[in-house]
Amino acid sequence: MAVTITSVLVSVVCVAVLRWAWGILNWVWFRPKKVERCLRQQGFAGKPYRFLVGDWKENTDMLKEARTKPIGLSDAILPRVMPFLHQLVKDYGKNSFMWIGSKPRVNIMNPDQIRDIFMKINEYQKPSHPQLKLLTCGLATHEGEKWAKHRKIINPAFHQEKLKLMIPALYESCSDMINKWEKVVSVDERPCELDVWPYLQSLTCDAISRTSFGSNYKEGKRIFDLIKEQTDLTFHVILRAIIIPGYRFLPIQSNRRLKAVDNEIKASLKALINKREKAMSAGEDTKNDLLDLLLESNLSEIQAHGNTKSVGMSSDDVVDECKIFYFAGQETTSVLLTWTMILLAQYPDWQERAREEVVQVLGNKKPDFDGLNHLKVVTMILYEVLRLYPPVILLNRDVHEEVKLGNLLLPAGVKVSVPTILLHQDPELWGDDASEFKPERFAEGVSKATKSQFSFLPFGWGPRICIGQNFALIEAKMALAMVLRHYSFELSPSYIHAPNTVITLQPQHGAPMILRKL
Repeated sequence: MAVTITSVLVSVVCVAVLRWAWGILNWVWFRPKKVERCLRQQGFAGKPYRFLVGDWKENTDMLKEARTKPIGLSDAILPRVMPFLHQLVKDYGKNSFMWIGSKPRVNIMNPDQIRDIFMKINEYQKPSHPQLKLLTCGLATHEGEKWAKHRKIINPAFHQEKLKLMIPALYESCSDMINKWEKVVSVDERPCELDVWPYLQSLTCDAISRTSFGSNYKEGKRIFDLIKEQTDLTFHVILRAIIIPGYRFLPIQSNRRLKAVDNEIKASLKALINKREKAMSAGEDTKNDLLDLLLESNLSEIQAHGNTKSVGMSSDDVVDECKIFYFAGQETTSVLLTWTMILLAQYPDWQERAREEVVQVLGNKKPDFDGLNHLKVVTMILYEVLRLYPPVILLNRDVHEEVKLGNLLLPAGVKVSVPTILLHQDPELWGDDASEFKPERFAEGVSKATKSQFSFLPFGWGPRICIGQNFALIEAKMALAMVLRHYSFELSPSYIHAPNTVITLQPQHGAPMILRKL
């Protein structure tokens, strides 16, 4: 009897081990090869799959090398920012794929297929590391009903009428930055060299703090400073974890600090949220900042469903959205403003045209919502900067079940990538001058600037288009208008042109300018 039981146990263990081994082998070899055959049959080309690592090492090595070499102002930035993808497209054409570990990432540049991507594939690429998921607030996992619920509640906070209420806060933030520049530039009335990149980062951080938390913006700024520290620590951990497996579990100072920062952020935000909710329950006047607008909309949704709290957002959800305000509102706008100043410094004729328009439309009065919306030349310039230097250079989606995109049939397990920066400079879509700075291409709006509405995607497209795009553009117009009204600027001889991606497309060595007070 004992022998029979032992034999059964051994058989069960053997079957379990074999199934586990087959699952692993299928994951690391058979499935990738099957997907590769499927992609090649549909006209995609790329390097053959290599066991486990795929193209990761070559991609990483090329990127490291590219970051050591600055480029000229007139040079194409793609070979530096995305060297592997640039070489891939040169070698294999637009219909290409690369390997991220054992998963293929398919590059899509056909506008009709891009439309289908944004309409049919609604899941963002999941963060590849647990610490990155923590940093991005689980944004990538907001799917289906949960995402729709969040979007419905958040939408009212970014309505045009609500944005008008935030103009004074944006003006105060811009005024503070101009005042800081006055202290540096106006010492002896001579031209002064100033790295504007950290100032513009502080500006957008201050602006999103004021518009998110109103009179409590200093407390909000402290929270966003912690989020910035969390960002830096997260990427430190991720880089070490690539080399040292299990690094994030080690009881070392950086890991302890990362956990402590996350706990402090959550505690601080929850304290602010609880304070606002109590004030709202007591019938106190609202602040008309993003947090109040979000809480009001959330409460209205709950009350509309008979006070069923499950239809609204939890306090943890609101905390996550406040963190997303930072990424969407601070990172993208600061890099947009920085690249705008860099390009206007290169093209003084466009700088002067924009300044003349600002003086003509706004005069010396405080910029208001209607006035900012009448800045046509400024808008053209911002669109062209977003085209040449999009803050987010890749838009990714995960395919979890077989999906048809026009004449393509993509299997589950594929990552679909829209290389925004490549699409924005495609001569077939934008003309032979696609790599040149020509804001006049947007003189009649986005639809007339290119051959397809799906070839200009700085904020994405479709149901998941960036909800804060109007906020970002209004903030950028406000800041640029005030800078143009007070200063002329040119690139410093010490400026090094080195676009570099760290979440967003940033100037690796800053943006030193020669400023002259007007």
